[in-house]
Amino acid sequence: MTAQAGAILDTSSAWDAVDWRTIEDNVRRLQARIVKAVQQKKWNKVKALQHLLTHSASGKLLAVRRVTLNDGRKTPGVDGELWDSPHKKLQGVISLTARGYRPMPLRRIYIPKANGKLRPLGIPTMRDRAMQALYLLALDPVAETTADQNSYGFRQGRSCADAIEQCFTSLCHKNPSWVLEGDIKGCFDNISHQWLLDNVPLNKAILHKWLKSGYLEKQVFYDTISGTPQGGIISPTLSNITLDGLERRLREVFPVRGKGSDSRSSSASTFDPLCGRLHHHRTLGRVAENDGQAAGRILSG
Repeated sequence: MTAQAGAILDTSSAWDAVDWRTIEDNVRRLQARIVKAVQQKKWNKVKALQHLLTHSASGKLLAVRRVTLNDGRKTPGVDGELWDSPHKKLQGVISLTARGYRPMPLRRIYIPKANGKLRPLGIPTMRDRAMQALYLLALDPVAETTADQNSYGFRQGRSCADAIEQCFTSLCHKNPSWVLEGDIKGCFDNISHQWLLDNVPLNKAILHKWLKSGYLEKQVFYDTISGTPQGGIISPTLSNITLDGLERRLREVFPVRGKGSDSRSSSASTFDPLCGRLHHHRTLGRVAENDGQAAGRILSG
């Protein structure tokens, strides 16, 4: 089975008969067009191409495939549903429509952290996960094109090895007098919803519904007034977009002034390639709406 980028899905075809190479090629071509439009700053064209991708059969098939192959495929949301059969997967593809879409609350669970504390996770339903994966296909080309040069956490085609290589390149021929490393408490939990809605190039109505979906903990509903849930497929990319700009800000605050002041190593993830701790410092500028305050906290941290 094949599906063109904007084609209507043939529901009579079996899931196992899908030609995934063709599906991936269809999506990749649209993403390449989005990248070109971003580079040319044709934002209306970006919006139109994103709409085409998020309404395409190929995009929907690839989104469902992602959420039914990843490690969380056996973890249900608040509705208890899993897409664990070809029939359910095809029905899931058909359900991915923006009209009338209303996400369900997240299921709040806790997992242990290395320091012995607990990290809250918000588990979306399978349909909500697939919708996030679908819109992420349209957002990723924008995020990757506009991202900081030396950002490595949650990036497509980048890994710890790339961050380590940049550390080596920046440090091997110099004698830096300091290395800045930091962390942000509750980064995902404190990102401004309004900033995301004003600045993320994505369907605003869909994004607003995700941000305000709330969560259930012990059968009690809680509103979400800030942050993006850890556990959402699109959350890492939203945080990266929020945090972009730290490298530029650090270059301004700490310009190159001679030996030992290499500003190329000012990237978030460069200092901690395993988890990108400093990467999260860029949230401070968005939460506080004040880059100076963000830099001040970095200096004092």
